[in-house]
Amino acid sequence: MCANRHAGSVACIAYYTASGGGGFVRFLTAQDFLAAATYSFPVSLSTEDPAPAMNADDPLMATYSLVVPAYNEEGVIPELASRLIKVMDALDGDAEAILVDDGSRDRTYEAMLEVAKNDSRFRLVRLSRNFGHQIALTAGVDVSAGDAVIVMDADLQDPPEVVLELVERWREGYDVVYAVREARSGETRFKRLTASAFYRAFNRIAEIKVPLDVGDFRLVDRGALEVFSQMRESNRFVRGMFSWIGLRQTGVRYTRQQRFAGESHYSLHTMLGFAASGVVGFSQAPLRLALNLGFVVSAASFAYGVWSLIVKLAGFYHVPGWTSIVVVVTFIGGIQLVVLGVIGQYIGDIHAEIKQRPLYVIGELEGFDGALSLPPRAVVVNRRTPRR
Repeated sequence: MCANRHAGSVACIAYYTASGGGGFVRFLTAQDFLAAATYSFPVSLSTEDPAPAMNADDPLMATYSLVVPAYNEEGVIPELASRLIKVMDALDGDAEAILVDDGSRDRTYEAMLEVAKNDSRFRLVRLSRNFGHQIALTAGVDVSAGDAVIVMDADLQDPPEVVLELVERWREGYDVVYAVREARSGETRFKRLTASAFYRAFNRIAEIKVPLDVGDFRLVDRGALEVFSQMRESNRFVRGMFSWIGLRQTGVRYTRQQRFAGESHYSLHTMLGFAASGVVGFSQAPLRLALNLGFVVSAASFAYGVWSLIVKLAGFYHVPGWTSIVVVVTFIGGIQLVVLGVIGQYIGDIHAEIKQRPLYVIGELEGFDGALSLPPRAVVVNRRTPRR
């Protein structure tokens, strides 16, 4: 067919070109080859193998974000930064460290600025006031960009070096890798016992199960964080929220160290409030207990009333005094106040959610390039110029 179309040609090649729904066939002759021979094709003289194309979805090129909220930790920041730098250097991908100043009253933020000047991998978030540890942690997670995000405390009780072990388990396919406290140095016996008792009781009454001896120190995959970013409740119990998400989770055991410097900011009042937020946020058991207690007290009061009436009508003895009346009235009144207090806790949570105020307000940002895309109920009022 080729010879019939172009007589006397040395060679010919037919190729098909599609155009829309149809196409045509063109035959190349020797003249076409002579024209092509005059074209100079670029030739590489390098003997090295070509560099492989970078694939953003390549699991070997993961990026990491280390989120560290801090409140009045001026004495810890230099040592914290030094150890975070070593960890980031040892990771198998690009890393950033996000330090969140939760409205500190000392020079914590100034110490953070000194760190950020010397290492561009540090990003700084300064909240407009003290919003609390759980909110500060949430703010850091919201601005993170890593495929895996590690959250930890600034006091160095959670050794940053454990991050490398968390990453190893994440590489095995887990979505959440939490750090389990095998030993807790520097904590009082009272704190250890009350914490253990609370979490065991919490797991009995709550709709989710929180791992025992686990705090907020954990690695979370970006997929799990996408779910977490849509959970915008005001009273936050972050470790319970991550348990609620589910997915594949596992733990890594470690020894918790003593605080590097300063004092703990978790007073007994703060811990009780934190525990109440966890129970109210993930359990209706207090409401059921209040209801059952009301039934029991009502039944006992009714039985006592019937007994008093029978005694009076039968003439066994006369009940002259007011002491018994006062005891019963105050007892029932106390029960009523307790029940109202329990109900008030839930109503307070409803009230906080209905107002829909921002979870936090960011006063200053340092080290972030480009506009941040934040979840709902997050506000930035003043953005610093990115470093050049």
